[in-house]
Amino acid sequence: MRLAAVDMGSNSTRLLIADLDAEGRLTELHRRATVTRLGQGVDRTGRLDPAAIERVTTELGVIRGLLDEHGVERAVGVLTSAVRDAENGADFTATVRDAYGIEAQTIPGEREAALTFLGATSGRPPEDRPVAVVDIGGGSTEFVVGHDGAATFSVSTQAGVVRQSERHVHHDPPQHDELAAMADDVRAIYDAAVPGDVRATVGTVIAVAGTATSCAAMAQELEPYDQAKVHGYRLTLAQVEELTARLAQMTEDERREVRGLQRDRAPTIVAGCVLLGVALREFGVNEAEVSEHDILRGAIIAAARGEL
Repeated sequence: MRLAAVDMGSNSTRLLIADLDAEGRLTELHRRATVTRLGQGVDRTGRLDPAAIERVTTELGVIRGLLDEHGVERAVGVLTSAVRDAENGADFTATVRDAYGIEAQTIPGEREAALTFLGATSGRPPEDRPVAVVDIGGGSTEFVVGHDGAATFSVSTQAGVVRQSERHVHHDPPQHDELAAMADDVRAIYDAAVPGDVRATVGTVIAVAGTATSCAAMAQELEPYDQAKVHGYRLTLAQVEELTARLAQMTEDERREVRGLQRDRAPTIVAGCVLLGVALREFGVNEAEVSEHDILRGAIIAAARGEL
C-alpha cells in the first residue's frame, strides 16, 4: 500500500511517501522538508499569521502534485503546536482537508509524542534500559520514554525553536544574556514536565526532527545533505555546545552559509541548539543518536493500522 504523511509543524512542513507491505516493512520513496514557519507570531497573537498560512498552502500545492505523481492511495496530515494554540487553527485544518485532499487532523501533544516514539523506535532491537525520544519542534518539544517499543511516559512542552526565539532573541547575533535567559526558561519547562525519576531511568536518547538532523549535518559539514550519514549519527553534547557557541557569534546571514545547515533554518537554529543541549543535560547523557525516523514514519504506520 502506498501511503503518505504530511507534518505541518510550527517551523517546517514535511512529507514522507512510502510503501508498506503486508509484513509491515516500510520502504521510503520520497522525502521533502521546507521551512514554512507556520508558528510565526502565534505565541504573541494567538492566531496563525496570514503570511505564514500562505507559505504553508504554497508548499501544500507542491505536495499535492507529488502525491498525484507517486500514485499515493492515502495521505494523512498531522498539525501540531502552532495549530493547537491558534484561534483560527480549526479553520486552517479544514482548508488542508478540503483544498488539498489530505486527511488532516490537529493532534494533541501526547498523540504527537506517541506517533514520534512509534516512528523512532520501529524496527530497533530491544534495549536493556528505557529509551527517550526527544522531538524539538517549532512551538513545542515532545519527550517520550519507553521500553521494548512501548511508551511508558510522554509529555508535550511549550518549548520550541520558533516560540523561544521570539520570546528571547532580540538582537542579531543573539546576545549572551538572551541565550542564558532562554536556557533558564527551557530548563524550567523541562524540569516541570519530566520527573527526575523518569529521566534517571533512561539509557539512550534518540533525537529526531530538524534541529537534531541539522546539528548532525553541520557536525559532519555535509554539503549536500546525506540522509545515510545523518541517520544513526552519534551527536555528542560537546558538539552541540560547540555549535551553539559558534552559531551564536554569527549573524543570521552568516548562519545561512554554514555547511550542513538548511538556509531557512538560520533564524532558529541557535535556539534549537540551546534546547537540545539542555535536553541532553537534563537526561544526564553525553550524546544523542540522531534519527530520520520520526512522526512521519509513525503516522504512516498508524494509518496503515487504522489508528490515524
